[in-house]
This record gives sequence, C-alpha cells and structure tokens, in this order.
Amino acid sequence: MGQPVRDYLLTLCVTAAVTYLLTGPVRKFAIAIGAMPAIRARDVHREPTPRLGGIAMFGGLCAGLIVAAHLDNLTDVFELSNEPRALLSGAALIWLIGVLDDKFELDALIKLGGQMIAAAVMVIQGLTVLWLPIPGVGTVALTQWQGTLLTVALVVITINAVNFVDGLDGLAAGMVCIASAAFFLYTYRLWYGYGIEAAAPATLFAAILMGMCLGFLPHNMHPARIFMGDSGSMLIGLVLAAGAISVTGQVDPDTMKLFEGSERQATHAMLPVFIPLLLPLTIIAIPAADLVLAIVRRTWNGQSPFAADRGHLHHRLLEIGHSHSRAVMIMYFWSALIAFGAVGYSVHSASMWIVLTIMGASAVGLILLLMPRFTPRTPDWADSFVPPRYRRRRHAARSERVVGYGQQGPGDPHMAPEAPERTPVAVGVSGVNGATAIGSRARTHERRRADSSR
Repeated sequence: MGQPVRDYLLTLCVTAAVTYLLTGPVRKFAIAIGAMPAIRARDVHREPTPRLGGIAMFGGLCAGLIVAAHLDNLTDVFELSNEPRALLSGAALIWLIGVLDDKFELDALIKLGGQMIAAAVMVIQGLTVLWLPIPGVGTVALTQWQGTLLTVALVVITINAVNFVDGLDGLAAGMVCIASAAFFLYTYRLWYGYGIEAAAPATLFAAILMGMCLGFLPHNMHPARIFMGDSGSMLIGLVLAAGAISVTGQVDPDTMKLFEGSERQATHAMLPVFIPLLLPLTIIAIPAADLVLAIVRRTWNGQSPFAADRGHLHHRLLEIGHSHSRAVMIMYFWSALIAFGAVGYSVHSASMWIVLTIMGASAVGLILLLMPRFTPRTPDWADSFVPPRYRRRRHAARSERVVGYGQQGPGDPHMAPEAPERTPVAVGVSGVNGATAIGSRARTHERRRADSSR
C-alpha cells in the first residue's frame, strides 16, 4: 500500500467543501422552521441565531466516508474493519437526537439516554475497547462488559465535554479541529510508521473530523451566522470519542515489536504504547476540566449538575475583559499546547522539531494574547485597505474645528451641534455580543445569572 497522505487530504477537502456548501441552505432551513431560540441569560450573542448546523456537518461526514470508500489506499479500511459503519450508525442516532433537541429542546436525561444508546450501537458493531496497555503491568484484556462500560463512559464524557465548551462563536469547532489534527499526526505515524493496519480507521476519523470543523468554521466565526447546536456538538464529540476508542482499544502493543534492543531503547519505544491512554484525555483536557468544574460548582450551590450558568471558562475570560475573538483564540492556544505536547512524547528526535515548532508557536501566541491589549494603527495611505478598527482616528482635528466654531457664540448658525455622550459598554450587559469585540475594554462588569434550565 502506498503512502495515503494524498487520499487523506482529498477526503478532508471533500468533507470540508460539502460541510461549507450545505451550511448556507441549512441556515435558511433553520430560520424557516423557527429553530432560533430566544436570547438566554447565559448567551453572549446579541440577537437570535439559527441552529441546526449539525445537519451540514453530518452531510460532510457522510460525504467523507463515501469518498474514502472509493480511494485505492483507503478501501482496506472498509473491507477489513466494520468501524466506519459503526461510526456512521452511532453518528446518525446522536445527530437525530441533536436535531430534535435544537428544535424542541429535549430534557437532559433524554439526551443522556440517547448518548448511551448511540455508544451501545457502536459497541454492538465492534467499535469498542478490547484491551488496555497499562504502564508497569502490560497489556490487560478486558471482558465484554468491562469494554462496553468503558466505551460508553468515554463516549458520554467526550460528547458532554465538547457540548459544554460550545459557548462562544467558533470555539467548539476550532478546539476539536486542533485536537483532531494532533490526533491525526499520532495515528498516521502509528499506521504508516509501524505498519499497523488497526490504526487506519482512527486516522480516517481524524481526517474527516478536521474537514467537518474546517468547513463549518467560516460560518461560525464571530459574529456567527449559524450555530452548530447540539446536533453538531454531540456529533463531533462522538466522532472524536470513536477515534480515541479505536486507537486505544483496538491496537495491540505487541505488534509494534517494541521490546527489542537495549533497555533504554525499549523504554523510549514504549512511549507510543502509553500515548493512547493520555492523548484522548489531553485532547479534551480543557472541556473536561470545564465539565468537572461546572458539576462541582453547581452541586456546591445546590443546583442540578445539568443547570445552565455563566461560570464556564470562556465566560470567565469575557468577564475579566477579553473580547469575544480574543477569548476564543486563548482557548485555541491552550488546546494546541496540550494536544501537541502529548503527541510530542511519541515522536522520535528526528522529527521532534515539527511538534516543538508547533508547540513553541502556540506558547508565543498564548503569551501575546495574555499581555495587555493594544490596538495597532496603520499608515494613512493604508486606511482604505484595513478594517475600521485599525484605521487612524482623526477626531483630534475634528475637535479643534468644533472648538473654533464654538467660540463664535451660542447664536452663531455655524456652531457645530454638541456631540451626544456615549456610554461605555460593559461585559455581561444584555444585548452585547462578546462585550469588547470593538473598542476599549470596559472595566466594570455585571454578571448575569442563568434563568434557563438548559
């Protein structure tokens, strides 16, 4: 089998293109059927925005699987494994539940039951954890019930972690795209580097997931024209979990032939065995931490763990003065640092510079984002080529003219009218999207309490 990187790239591009092209008609469909809920207390957008973006993402998933099934280097994935069909079955079920929730707002327990059923459907068709490589113990085979329970738990946790982080425009899609890119680097090296065919399905899932997110992001970046809704967030969460389950519980560490050579070489070679245990956790590290903190916070306050509030990490970033876009970028860089940092442990020194470069760039970007904000200004000749927020202001010259007119007396007909006083916008005030996306930051914040049960 030749190196299939071009086939993966083609699959990714087709998935992204189909998702992108379907999102526009899906937006019109969502508006037509009224899938535009009213503004809630915890929301940060300023006007009702249509949901159901998951419909376009599911279309991209189906297109990616169909294209991959007809590519020479990827046909064996469908012939030797039933995992793509298992993924499609579970994704269709969770997507249908999400569409119903976006329209009718289902109860949280009903959605939880649907997530467990979708995970069980994948288990029945063979997408399950068969064994675990445990440091110091070796490969531990799991019973059928143990594998089923572990698979269902991983699917439910990942879906809800991604769903919890979907609170700002482009946040969930971007974080999952970064995580799937790191996951693709690991699984592709595991397949093509070690020649392990069992890692091929997870590599395909990662490429398709990147395409789904990249195709949806142009419509979802701030200010978003459409939201993915639960139909999208639960879908990409399930695809992410399916890839983690496939590479964690299906790849036998003994097939890597890692126990040859000196003890030091064997220790270094064993790192790829333990990465499947760490990488799925690091990929959802920030959403999972947000999920745990939310459950603890709500339980401590005597609320239901499923009750909505404005205590998530992205809400806190807005409250301390970051703009909407800035908060999203900070979360992006955190995800990149954690995900690519985990991948770095499985890369040999010959190619370590690639991961180190990505991690270094992410660290620099994170530091720059956390520094005090400054607004760059462009030269006068470039004002017509840049957005208004970066143009030089000429208010000083106008103010001097206004003062000159004002000295002619109150009865002079050439006196400029008094400019209305502007009130600064505060973060958290109802009707403000991101609060400080344009203009200076407000230093006083008003925290809103959630009044919705969802």
